[in-house]
Amino acid sequence: METDLIIIGGGAAGMAAALFAKRAGARVLLLEHNEKLGKKIYITGKGRCNVTNLCGQEEFLSQVPRNPRFLFAALSFLSPEKLRELLHSLGCPTVVERGQRVFPVSQKASDVTKALASELSNDDIRFHARVTALLIEDGKILGVKLESGQELLADAVILATGGLSYPVTGSTGMGHAMLADCGHAITPLSPSLTGFDTRDEWAKDLQGLTLKNIALHAAWGRKSKYSEQGELLFTHFGVSGPLTLSLSSHLAGSDVKEARVWLDLKPALTQETLHNRLQEDIRQNGKKALSSLLPSYMPASLAAVFPQVIPLDAQKPLHQMTGAERAAMVEGLKHLPLNLLAHRSFKEAVVTRGGVDVRQVNPSTMESKLVKGLFIAGELLDVDAMTGGFNLQIAFSTGALAGHSAATNKT
Repeated sequence: METDLIIIGGGAAGMAAALFAKRAGARVLLLEHNEKLGKKIYITGKGRCNVTNLCGQEEFLSQVPRNPRFLFAALSFLSPEKLRELLHSLGCPTVVERGQRVFPVSQKASDVTKALASELSNDDIRFHARVTALLIEDGKILGVKLESGQELLADAVILATGGLSYPVTGSTGMGHAMLADCGHAITPLSPSLTGFDTRDEWAKDLQGLTLKNIALHAAWGRKSKYSEQGELLFTHFGVSGPLTLSLSSHLAGSDVKEARVWLDLKPALTQETLHNRLQEDIRQNGKKALSSLLPSYMPASLAAVFPQVIPLDAQKPLHQMTGAERAAMVEGLKHLPLNLLAHRSFKEAVVTRGGVDVRQVNPSTMESKLVKGLFIAGELLDVDAMTGGFNLQIAFSTGALAGHSAATNKT
């Protein structure tokens, strides 16, 4: 069988590639080894699919810790605004929520997948098709070989197989292996946008507690720092939630035990303001125990373990607290230490940190600089962002550019 373009992987990048290639007039064949398209899309945004973020390009790229400049052409080709317009034109209206996050109006990730695949016919897609090798001769792509032994020929091939995150969706790392076999350098792969195991048992004891409007701070190495305000969730293994996932994108690939991490439970208040408030509380409630005061400063479950962390005597009457103890309490409110142990595994990671060295990929077309006619898109690339919506946009943009380039620049 011969076609203009073979696309390996039916996720966000692969579907975008197929859509834009077909619109450019190419005969496409999308190979997906699962039983349906967009399996990972179905579980993003808790099933709602945070499609993108409507921030400007400069702000968008500030959310990409590694190789942001590589994305200039892709984001110009399919920007967040253009992606939203595309979805609307395909019958999937969207809504903008807090933080400029974009979701389908239906709140169903499945509607995003249906929209992207709406212009593909049954002849354009083959399910349960597992590719085992790329067919390359004299530095040019010829097609692919399937697990069955069948060889499929094409003028160009787009690899959009994803990374290692959420392996339940079919992410096996096979794309990285195939690219390594044809000479591409693969930077170290590690889970990103994950929660953390903690050494602190008290954090695990707070399983289910969400802290809102707090600040998470971290410092590691000589100059590396992180500071953001938002939400954090305590779990049976340690911590998760938006702030934690964002921090993990900075710490991915490093030994998290070396990071100094702390929570600011009262980011809107200075230490002086907190000290004055504590003094007034002591003046009015001097005979009460510290344990009765703490719930007015934090959730009750955290108040129960807070004295153990600082440490303080929870049963001591307030009027008996020494100056050092009052200072320790205020310090604890502003700098509650959190000792990390390790990233959670790829099974829980939203994206993969690392991938194909982007210096070996043409950013204007997504074509490999090593193999003519081979294009690379999505999570295979060593480019990732600090939140899920940004990563989906990267997948859509690089896939769309790869599809258009492969269709209009036949090799």
